Amino acid sequence: MASIATLLFEKPGPGNTEATLQATLTRAQELGITQFVVASSTGRTALQAAEVLGGQGRVIGIHLARSVYVGPDPDLVAQAEAKGVTFFTGPSSLMGALDSALADKGAFPAVHVIAYTYYTFSQGTKVAVEDVLMAADAGLLDMDQEVLSLAGTNEGCDTALVIKPAYSNKFFELQVREIIAKPR
Repeated sequence: MASIATLLFEKPGPGNTEATLQATLTRAQELGITQFVVASSTGRTALQAAEVLGGQGRVIGIHLARSVYVGPDPDLVAQAEAKGVTFFTGPSSLMGALDSALADKGAFPAVHVIAYTYYTFSQGTKVAVEDVLMAADAGLLDMDQEVLSLAGTNEGCDTALVIKPAYSNKFFELQVREIIAKPR
């Protein structure tokens, strides 16, 4: 079995986006992965991913529901769509609106334990897993194929994971198979 080296960044953030995309492209080519899920609040990271990864396969940009964040930039989204990116906007799978409403009332929903466990790796790890669940539930993934999921810390991408996807209602069938990049 081949071994890979995980790209570790000293600091999280958007300054790691290009290196994460290049490492993702290299690993996608090695594994034959042709589907990519990219967290992209504004559309900028999805556009960058399309420019680097678009020739390798399908890029799916994930926006969180507008009730959670400000929302995408229409110009960036249009540019990314022109490069073949498909966007999905929906509620967060691991820390959705109902769970947040319960937490605001002092309850601690069980799904938050899962989300915060992923946070111990990095913010991007939690988001990368969550976005694969969202894309799967939306019917945007080939469920028989691995996916490379990219996310980051606030903006850009500093995390890349190879994931065997699953639907939210089959969450425990999801497998994080490789960590391509993450911040320390």
